[in-house]
Amino acid sequence: MNQFKSITSDGFTLNYCIKGFGKPVLVVGSSIYYPRLFSENLFETFQFIFLDHRGFGKPPRALEPEDYKLDKILDDTERVRQALELQDFIILGHSGHAFMALAYAQKYPEAVRKVVLLNSAPTNSQERQQQSTSFFYQTASLKRKRQFEADIAFLESDIQKDPERRFVHMCIRMGAQSFYDYTFDAAYMWENVYTNMPIMDHLWGEEFGKRNLIQSLADFKKPVFIGLGRYDYLVSPVSLWDSLDNTYRNVKKVIFEYSGHNPMFEEPELFAKTLMEWMNEDK
Repeated sequence: MNQFKSITSDGFTLNYCIKGFGKPVLVVGSSIYYPRLFSENLFETFQFIFLDHRGFGKPPRALEPEDYKLDKILDDTERVRQALELQDFIILGHSGHAFMALAYAQKYPEAVRKVVLLNSAPTNSQERQQQSTSFFYQTASLKRKRQFEADIAFLESDIQKDPERRFVHMCIRMGAQSFYDYTFDAAYMWENVYTNMPIMDHLWGEEFGKRNLIQSLADFKKPVFIGLGRYDYLVSPVSLWDSLDNTYRNVKKVIFEYSGHNPMFEEPELFAKTLMEWMNEDK
């Protein structure tokens, strides 16, 4: 049974959803979207707390540039951690939220035990995004590319009809780059998910483009799990992470061979088994 509650931080109402029992895992992102992706198997051993950040919250006032800053979101997360009295917890970030999760663990390391980074490229720079696009057109199957072109053709009209959900429309129309099953329609996953576009644009377009997770991990000593999907063309190729191999002993990298951007949804049993084994290690 899901428990939905909220905490106010700097005027923003941050909703969170609690699923399961056991050691706490704080998932930064959307309290509505992310619970739809993770297997029930995980909730038998761990307590997952799915937390909105202010990019998924309705603005309490006219926004100022200060409201967009990543540091503000990290402080929001810390306020929630204190309110929930979380100690010795695992923080998890998927896609762009991987940048948030690692940044939080670096700024507030005291209570963090481990960090999980899923389906992110090391950076979200324009150069890397172009590299991923090139990799898709060079290596994806003809059927996958045709499906992508057919789907993405609707994106402009989707945005014109509903500009406030531009982020959501993009995620849905890029399904052929996002899922191992390139015909999968993820629209239902995004139902009732609000997005605050000025904040989302700033985070994905500016903050995450300036950061490099591999560089950030150089001075980070806590255990880190990096999960990638072989068919995740959004942040491809997985070889972007090759420099980690045999370099950082505290980092475990796993590639899920039959997944795109969401291995927790696409290979739920293997994902749950692999992640739980790592989470239960005492290293």
